[in-house]
Amino acid sequence: MLNRALVRNGELVPPTSLDELELLSGVREACESLTAGFLLIVVTNQPDVARGTLDRSVVEQIDQTIRDALPLDDIRVCYHDDVDHCNCRKPKPGLLLQAAREWNIDLSQSFLVGDRWKDIEAARNAGCRTVMVLNGHQQGRDLSASPDARVLSLREAADLILRSSFHQGVLVK
Repeated sequence: MLNRALVRNGELVPPTSLDELELLSGVREACESLTAGFLLIVVTNQPDVARGTLDRSVVEQIDQTIRDALPLDDIRVCYHDDVDHCNCRKPKPGLLLQAAREWNIDLSQSFLVGDRWKDIEAARNAGCRTVMVLNGHQQGRDLSASPDARVLSLREAADLILRSSFHQGVLVK
């Protein structure tokens, strides 16, 4: 949703190097438009670290590059896999609740913008409003989540949020 999705062997995968990282067109502008009145916090699952297929230092380099390129307040990462049963891995709300405590965010006045059912479920579990970005990579994915809105881009999500009456914080995946 922030960066171009990579497809390997028919599966969506995260970038495995800085060379593979490409921010999507319009992402910076969408984030900048939200900085007046919103916190921008990225909440992301990175299970490939636990699976041993991606080094944590690479994820941290990519995150730093994203921080340098976008006006983000924070990036929260879960490095666990489902078998770890942690509270921070979406769809559990642990990272959102943690960010809310540390940033003094009223989650009932906040949005989570995501592109997977786990994002929407985590937001619901935390009490956030939800916007799902249908980015063209939903084929074969579980779309049973019931977001408050569905849009085609982060730019469209930002426009929708800015038109709303909720102005506390935003959690972007």
